[in-house]
This record gives sequence, structure tokens and C-alpha cells, in this order.
Amino acid sequence: MRLLILGMAGIALGLGLFTFAYADGAAYFSNDPKACANCHVMNTQFDAWEKGSHARVATCNDCHAPHDNLPYKLLVKGINGAKHSWAFTTGIFPEPIRATPMNHAVAEASCLYCHKDLTHSITSVAEGDPGCLRCHPSVGHRTRK
Repeated sequence: MRLLILGMAGIALGLGLFTFAYADGAAYFSNDPKACANCHVMNTQFDAWEKGSHARVATCNDCHAPHDNLPYKLLVKGINGAKHSWAFTTGIFPEPIRATPMNHAVAEASCLYCHKDLTHSITSVAEGDPGCLRCHPSVGHRTRK
């Protein structure tokens, strides 16, 4: 029985390592936007980001990962990595892709983090503040339709 359990664990570990290497998993620990565009469904967003103003000053992690809290940043990246791996492996994801509420909140916080000198006087709007992305939906990489 012990040999069977060790064998199954070895197979699972081997498949996991093979998948990680085959998918260039180490690239996702970098700050290179090309790693985020490994999935063909992100080509439009990557192309739009490259042509936009943020390409000169921000990478994917600057907008899509928390700034001031390393454990939370790692948690967000882990959650997103697991969800993205599942979605793009199975092909089960909405078209067009959409941000989750958690990712929307992270992006909003990133806007305020980088643009705090411009937004400090407008971020104290009463509860129900629509947020940056309501008026600036195509900032970063989304294109208006």
C-alpha cells in the first residue's frame, strides 16, 4: 500500500513538474508582460497595452497585483494563477474575459497607488464612489467597443 501511495505521489509530482515546465511556469514569477500574454486569449489586451501610454510606465503586475502587502500580493497571484491555469487548460472561461470583483478592486487600488498625487482630492467622495474604471474603462489595455 505504501509503495502504491508513493507511486501515485510520484506520478502526480512528475505530471505537475512537466506541466509547469511545458507551460513555462517560471515566467509567471517575472515582471515580463509577455508571460501574461502566453495565453492566446490575451493577445488583444497585450497589443492594446503595448500601444497605450501605460506600456512605457507599467507592467501587468503594476496594475493587477497589490502593491503594499506582499502576502496579499502572493495570495492574489496564486488565486489568479490557479484560476487562469484551469480556465485556459479547459477552455472554460467567458468571452470576452472579465475581471472578478477581487481583481477589479486590485486594479482600482493600483490606479490610486500610482496616481495618488492626482487623485488625493477626489478619492474621498462619499460611499458609492464609482471608481476610476467607470470613467476610464479603456485605460491600460482594454479597447472601447
